[in-house]
Amino acid sequence: MPNASIIVPAYNAEHYLPETLKSLLAQSYSDIEIIVVDDGSTDQTVEKARAFNDPRLKIIRQTNRGLAGARNSGIAEATGKYIGFCDSDDLWMPRKLEKHIRHFEAQPNVGLSFSGSALIDENSLKIGLSQTPKTTEISAKDVLLRNPIGNGSAPVFRRAALQDIAWRPDQEQHRDWWFDEDFRQTEDIECWMRFVLTTSWRIEGMPEDLTLYRVNASGLSADIEKQRQSWERMILKIRLIAPAFVNQHVHKARSYHLRYLARRAVTMNDSRLALCLLARAAHTSLHPLFFEPVKTLTTISAAFIQFIFGPQAYDRIFRFLTGNSKNTQGDSK
Repeated sequence: MPNASIIVPAYNAEHYLPETLKSLLAQSYSDIEIIVVDDGSTDQTVEKARAFNDPRLKIIRQTNRGLAGARNSGIAEATGKYIGFCDSDDLWMPRKLEKHIRHFEAQPNVGLSFSGSALIDENSLKIGLSQTPKTTEISAKDVLLRNPIGNGSAPVFRRAALQDIAWRPDQEQHRDWWFDEDFRQTEDIECWMRFVLTTSWRIEGMPEDLTLYRVNASGLSADIEKQRQSWERMILKIRLIAPAFVNQHVHKARSYHLRYLARRAVTMNDSRLALCLLARAAHTSLHPLFFEPVKTLTTISAAFIQFIFGPQAYDRIFRFLTGNSKNTQGDSK
């Protein structure tokens, strides 16, 4: 029985999946199983996975249930003491899993270990930005406002900790949920919030960029309005768990989320939408401006430069400023 399981949700992932699986099979910690969950693909996703012919690789096929449903199927199948997730277009650095397991062994109260992430483009080239978040003394407020975990390919869970948030949505349901399948977006932050609010396990991170997170304009996170609506649904659900906590922090959290969406709009070359989102963020709360002035003003400047001079001029300025320097951008928002 392998000591660690890595779950790879895959939907029409034939283009990126081979590179993802190569990065996982190349992990320095080799006592693993990799569970590819084909979520109703209509392309060559399954054939691309089968081509590896590696005994550590398992393939599950199901009708489309979304990212949360694919992760749940993978968790149900997993046998490892530790369970990690890697989306089918992201990559893991060779020592990622090894370092997470060492982290767990050194910190028995940590239930969720995550890493920093370097952002890559559709050609797997680093774009000059990293998610390098806060890594210790993480509170529910930190998760709601800043989501230090960053993305779904960054965390590894201790199985015992993950099991503490399992539930069945109704009595007729014959399988557990860990991620809420009613969410097609924001399912990760909803899971992290339930974890930090309802268990005693600690969340800690490592500052190294052990995950390579692909910024893909055609991905789920590209639909900004749906992502905003999904975030608001998540707030309504979490308010049922901790109403006083949510009421205290929701305006600040909403402002950070709108700023994050504005940054996404800039990457999609939609400066007009970015400026509208930034205006809404400022109207909601000035917390990001006062507590993270550099990042907030950088986002505002980027949107204005792109709006005035156009995407091509903005891209040239961005490449000039980032160059090959070390990336020290903040977390996912």
